[in-house]
Amino acid sequence: MVVDLHCHLNVGAADQYIREEVPDAPDPLTFVSAASRATNAKLFAEIGAKLNGINERLLDMDRLGVDVQAISPSPGQYYYFAPPEVGREAARLVNDRMAQAVGEQPDRLVGMGTVPLQNVEMSIAEMRRCVSDLGLRGIEIGSNVAGRELADEDLRPFFAAAEELGVLVFLHPLGFTHGERLKEYYLDNIIGNPLESSIALSHLIFSGVLDAHPALKLCVAHGGGFLPGYWGRMDHAWRVRPECRIHAHRAPSEYLRQVWLDTLVFDRQQLDALIESHGADRLCMGTDYPFDMAEPDPVQFHSHLAPDIRAKILGLNAAALLGLDVGHQASTIDGICP
Repeated sequence: MVVDLHCHLNVGAADQYIREEVPDAPDPLTFVSAASRATNAKLFAEIGAKLNGINERLLDMDRLGVDVQAISPSPGQYYYFAPPEVGREAARLVNDRMAQAVGEQPDRLVGMGTVPLQNVEMSIAEMRRCVSDLGLRGIEIGSNVAGRELADEDLRPFFAAAEELGVLVFLHPLGFTHGERLKEYYLDNIIGNPLESSIALSHLIFSGVLDAHPALKLCVAHGGGFLPGYWGRMDHAWRVRPECRIHAHRAPSEYLRQVWLDTLVFDRQQLDALIESHGADRLCMGTDYPFDMAEPDPVQFHSHLAPDIRAKILGLNAAALLGLDVGHQASTIDGICP
């Protein structure tokens, strides 16, 4: 079974609701040039049916050799900037549509939801609803919560609840919060996205969140950002700087290898390096469908790997994370507690 862990479904009803309730919502494209905005406008016109619907994506899945997509919200649909009650309602609209889409194609789709992290109690309640009532398999989160780090003390109960439920948490960024220098050439995405993930993951490591929650099922998009390629520097800092050891009781790279990463790195040498440094057991194929920054031929991209490693990365690891019965594709939930 080939599972795409990283692909998106947009929910127009949630966007419309937010426009009505928060007319002064922040622009997620603040650090994007006019040229990139024009390209994005053309792109969204071209992929609209795929991003918002099911039929065309099923054809693409067949063409790409993907058996199951784990659909997650479009990253612009976190809405952490909204008042908590508005954020909760928007999350419910997104999550209900995710569950509906899965219900239409239960053998081809599994769903991940979103939660209003601006209020942790509401987030935990909505996460439980996603799992217990909607049958979703994961929760997608951003790399910060309206500027707050994921390692903020107020957010710790969310990670504790996710660990208790055994539900996957998929960390996906949306540009870089301080991207003044990244406007041109789409650098806010090219560099900004992996940089955001690197910062968020570093905070989760050094703050002790991953130390406190070793069973947390956390997967980071875009190959985990830059951190997996330069983990030696943080290990060295941990050895020589006492402030780096306050909450991290083991070498930071040990916590890094505690999480899962997708393999959206576009270059086979980088993929091979990721397998060597991170291990094949914690890597999952992800494409970023249906955006232009997606891997265009994901199965072929992994074809040079040894069969056992390829099988893990193409589907077995993701199936375990999502609680899929490999023999029956998406028909059985296993290992997620209501």
